[in-house]
Amino acid sequence: MLTVSNWTRFTATLAIAFAVGLAHAKPKAPSIEQLAAYPKLSSFSVSPDGKHIAALEGRGEDRVILVWKTDALDKVPTAIGSSRMKISGVQFIKNDLLAVTMFQPYDSRLDTLAKQFISKLFITDLAGKEWNEPMPQSRAMSRAEEKRQAVSSPGVLDTLPNDHDHILVVNDVGTTSGDVFKVNVRSNRAERIQRSDEKVAGYVTDLDGELRARTRGDVDGTGAYIAAEIREPGSGKWVEHFRSYVKNRDVVQIVGFAKDPNTAFLVTNVGQDKTAIYEYDVATRKRKEILFQHRFFDAARVLINRYKSAGDVAFGEVLGIGYDGPRGSIADVQWTAPKARAIEKAVRETLGIRAQPMTIVDPATGQSAQIDYDMDATFVLSAATADLSTVVVSLSGPSRPPEFYLLRDSKITLLSKAYPDIDPESLGKTRLIYFKARDGLDVPAFVTTPNKDLCGPGPWAAVVHPHGGPWSRDTLNFDGSMWVPLMASRCLAVLRPQFRGSQGWGRKLWTAGDAEWGQKMQDDKDDGAKWMIEQGIALRGRIAMFGFSYGGYSAFAASIRPHGLYKCAIAGAGVSDIKQIWAQFYTNPFFRERQAPTVEGLNPVDRAGAIQIPIMVYHGDRDQVVPLVQSDWFVSKAKGSKQPVVYHEIADYAHGPAWTRKIMGDQLRHIEDYLLRDCGAKGL
Repeated sequence: MLTVSNWTRFTATLAIAFAVGLAHAKPKAPSIEQLAAYPKLSSFSVSPDGKHIAALEGRGEDRVILVWKTDALDKVPTAIGSSRMKISGVQFIKNDLLAVTMFQPYDSRLDTLAKQFISKLFITDLAGKEWNEPMPQSRAMSRAEEKRQAVSSPGVLDTLPNDHDHILVVNDVGTTSGDVFKVNVRSNRAERIQRSDEKVAGYVTDLDGELRARTRGDVDGTGAYIAAEIREPGSGKWVEHFRSYVKNRDVVQIVGFAKDPNTAFLVTNVGQDKTAIYEYDVATRKRKEILFQHRFFDAARVLINRYKSAGDVAFGEVLGIGYDGPRGSIADVQWTAPKARAIEKAVRETLGIRAQPMTIVDPATGQSAQIDYDMDATFVLSAATADLSTVVVSLSGPSRPPEFYLLRDSKITLLSKAYPDIDPESLGKTRLIYFKARDGLDVPAFVTTPNKDLCGPGPWAAVVHPHGGPWSRDTLNFDGSMWVPLMASRCLAVLRPQFRGSQGWGRKLWTAGDAEWGQKMQDDKDDGAKWMIEQGIALRGRIAMFGFSYGGYSAFAASIRPHGLYKCAIAGAGVSDIKQIWAQFYTNPFFRERQAPTVEGLNPVDRAGAIQIPIMVYHGDRDQVVPLVQSDWFVSKAKGSKQPVVYHEIADYAHGPAWTRKIMGDQLRHIEDYLLRDCGAKGL
């Protein structure tokens, strides 16, 4: 192994040699097979005592769990596989036990045939010999109950890090659905500790693993609301402390507790555009100090040491604060604990992470500032022991596939690159920009420009690529869907606009999309396309729109609106009938008031027979989020227009997950072929 200081000199020398040797080498675009493959290694986890490391290894169409002894990484690891289900995640829940997530296709027929994927959580030992579900289920007494149990997946609420034998689990099936159980992972026996009901949205435990907070959704005379309730230690009674009405888009949420359980951490945006984190005195019902507030981004989470035996890291110590910056709250963390800050410093120096000037703008006020930010790549502490003596670090960026390193005893070792066969230089460069919408709103966006050595100088053919949701957002991270890497490596510029209605950029941008589907929300995307043309990034007349889910709706809308900027569109799993989608999924009063009023505007299926540009539509036959019929309706009418329509119904593909790597590759190939060789007969 290399020490931190030696590693710094080694990587600097290697970087110089590499740069000299490849100064004139042309980047190589990855193949579809390389983009569609499982990561070589991923999902690293460290046992709390630091004695073992687990990860997932991609082996063609399958993934297996590998388990190493930390002090013997050069030895052959234990491999744990599955013959029926496919493994999608692994994590230590005890020193000697792993939580393993698996999925598989599942067809059920009650009234109609439902094709879907089911995801299940299992607990196994480090050799993969004993397997149990986290929640033991009673014997099914009917065919319907058997089917409900088959698709159930109880969730782990708390791993109880200071308890060797137990975890807390929330059941999701049968008469006890929503109830909280304390499960003995040794005997697989469960004890119910909290009854619940369908109005409770979630529970929060204190540092001792006691249920202390929860949220409840309900409706009163004013409207639908979310109540934050806290449990009284003595009586066990749940008492409402805050009530916020969803129509106001207020956020009031308990996200954790200090070492003293009478101090809660409260995330709220009441009276302001961005969420902040406060300390809250439960007994007096008063806010105390502001723990964290960012001028431009939402505060999101508090990272706390929950282990009582953690060396010089104190029990209950705040390690850092996560906020919704350009990379989201997983990667954007302000570290506060001395040991965490020391690790941050060592990792940055050792791996050569350098911040660069970046301009950020507040959509709520139009004010701007320049900050130093890790533009090209940054790190995440993916897994760590309680005392932070053993840490797995993930290094990645929008054009840098994840790399995993082990930091242990002041030494750092490269564990694996997730995609060693993909040349990062072929993926272009991505940066955060802001453009002005036609009404003056500042709209954030991520723009990816192709590598000039591979693709020549701009402007280039381009794609406007809106995200799903729409109450969602993009980040300045590596795109694991491989859509952006695919397009950038094929010499297409890509713009991902954070259009009005996007969540995670403050209240104003979020609420500005209400009832503006296909209208101002769509204008934002068009204004982003115009910005690309004005900046010399995109070629006029050679711009497409491609989106999935709500992004698919946007592609439907782009194909209909007259005088558009797009040569063609691709709609993946798009919503074409906004009236039907809400009638099907949001029938209860809470959801009707919370989001249904925001979904107003252009209904694409009504005008599908008069599309203005060619379109490709694709949809998975196992999609249970946006039903396949949404694409069927649109395509059926669009074929009556004078424009070419291509339709791919993809077998064993859901709302994103693909059952095989071949299916994943087929989806990417459909996108590639259409953009490069079709899209108006000759491609972009």
